Amino acid sequence: MIDLFLPFLLYSFLGFLLELLHARVHGSRGHGRKCLLFLPLCPVYGFGTLAILHMPAPLLNNPLTVFLAGGLLATLVEYGVALFYQVGAGVKFWDYSQQPGNLGGKICPLYTLFWGLLSLPLVYVFHPFLRRLLDLAAGLPAWLLQFLFLFFAADSLVSLWLLHRTGSTDCLMWYCPPLQPRRQAQ
Repeated sequence: MIDLFLPFLLYSFLGFLLELLHARVHGSRGHGRKCLLFLPLCPVYGFGTLAILHMPAPLLNNPLTVFLAGGLLATLVEYGVALFYQVGAGVKFWDYSQQPGNLGGKICPLYTLFWGLLSLPLVYVFHPFLRRLLDLAAGLPAWLLQFLFLFFAADSLVSLWLLHRTGSTDCLMWYCPPLQPRRQAQ
């Protein structure tokens, strides 16, 4: 389990940072895809990364198949995560309905391309480098890893309850100041 849980946490956190960067570049409020109340994680990145990294070895040895299969696998994960949150909690963390070729606003070809492009540095640069960090983290005391897992599980359950109760992802954004209306120039 630890060989899946720690990479999931790491890549979910890195996905959260990527989402914050994307929000800053595009001038949005920073919503991103943080799906938990306390932990700064975007689980879609954790699950997508696990799917990519667990492709059969022959696929991982060819950059073209990493790009194609990685983009497809991560898109399938993205669809599943979007469907889970929409059906299970009644919320949408993203909406691609304005993108051409989208499927219910949950996925679209443009982001499949982005997933494919992200798959290449993930497989050939980041994961080989971060593997050492993950190996070190696996050596943490069992009680600490169990605490981390329990905290993650509790945060997940509370977050899902809040999302379902409020029907809005805003309930998780306690760290973002409320939007202030822009003042009109006099």
